[in-house]
Amino acid sequence: MSTPVSVRLRVNGVEHELQVEPRLLLVHALRDRLGLTGTHVGCDTSNCGACTIHLDGKPVKSCTVLAVQADGAEITTIEGMASDGELHPLQEAFWNDHALQCGYCTPGMIMAAAGLLAENPNPTEAEVRHALEGNLCRCTGYHNIVKAVLDAARSKSGAIASQSEVAA
Repeated sequence: MSTPVSVRLRVNGVEHELQVEPRLLLVHALRDRLGLTGTHVGCDTSNCGACTIHLDGKPVKSCTVLAVQADGAEITTIEGMASDGELHPLQEAFWNDHALQCGYCTPGMIMAAAGLLAENPNPTEAEVRHALEGNLCRCTGYHNIVKAVLDAARSKSGAIASQSEVAA
């Protein structure tokens, strides 16, 4: 057994200091040590994307990162997407567009889509499909997932336009 290592993680705006085994995957630190079970373990091979989180603002599969590699990082999980009791526009769109069935892939899909929308707030359908290629869903056939991402992009730009009009 190796000697535990101290890591500091800022997860969903809250600072955490953990003692972890050097080989502990970030997904297990989030789920087992911090109780953030919205980050799912789907395949253990980085193929499914169910464990996607944001690490310093970029979507990553947390099963590919050691907790010690995330020392000092800013992490957002699906639990950190809602704000002041309001769903994130992607969460709202997934709900409204029936973009989930079993829901297992949903957190990873939302986190991957949020990464896309942060980089490209007005993606095409092809760009959404490309951005979600690393996330697998066995239930929906992706049609409603893509629709939800596009609807969220429209609602976010509408909210931004409305705020701009109020400021003017």
